[in-house]
Amino acid sequence: MKLQDIYIYPIKSLGGIRLASAKLEERGIQYDRRWMLVDAQGCFLSQRTHPQMALLGVSVLPEGLRITHKMDKRQSILVPFTPETNRMIPVSIWEDLVAGQVVSKTAGRWFSEILRMPCELVMMPENIQRKIDPKYAVKGETVSYADAMPYLLIGQASLDDLNARLENPVPMNRFRPNLVFSGGIPYEDDGWKTLRIGDAVFKITKPCARCVLTTVDQATAKKGKEPLRTLAGYRNVGGKVLFGQNMLLLGGSSLHVGDALIPSAS
Repeated sequence: MKLQDIYIYPIKSLGGIRLASAKLEERGIQYDRRWMLVDAQGCFLSQRTHPQMALLGVSVLPEGLRITHKMDKRQSILVPFTPETNRMIPVSIWEDLVAGQVVSKTAGRWFSEILRMPCELVMMPENIQRKIDPKYAVKGETVSYADAMPYLLIGQASLDDLNARLENPVPMNRFRPNLVFSGGIPYEDDGWKTLRIGDAVFKITKPCARCVLTTVDQATAKKGKEPLRTLAGYRNVGGKVLFGQNMLLLGGSSLHVGDALIPSAS
């Protein structure tokens, strides 16, 4: 087995970026979900309720993030890595309440217009500590603005198995993984406890419970019932539809596409 793909999603719930290599950090791959859009109450925005967010693509440039509307390339904005304001506001992600640094008035206006709702773009400064659930932590690890864990792993064989059950196959981007591996058998990762990829070592904390975001076509922002309906028919455990594995980093600083992948069940 080997590492097939590496993805990051710099702004939570916007478009992803495929990488050839990645710098690993405790809270996730460098730049992954370090920015987030929030509403007027400071609550995170997601494709779950705002599927049009799928139409905003993101690229990493030397000077910052370039956000471009997939349907109209003229609608674009550059977000510098360093926020233009020192304004900190409370923001919520599920049950967590942390601080977010408002990026700029310009970014807030642009996203508010493009999404047709009042919102702000915030960044997570390095000194902000959002702890993962203590029952999964090894040494008090932190996480970015990701839903729960710093890393998400999916096997290509698992997606192939799902697509064999669907009338219309779906791409991997429906599941927004960080790491995709090739080889092995479908859902083999269900029995893994730790994982070595190249020189990096990860702890698998828990399976990933899937939601309606998987039903959003990332190219058109249209919602349907698949693949969640089919997944629920054979991957439902305790009322949760499971696909992929959440992980935290135990050691290592980088990954490269093609790295060997060695799992352990202990």
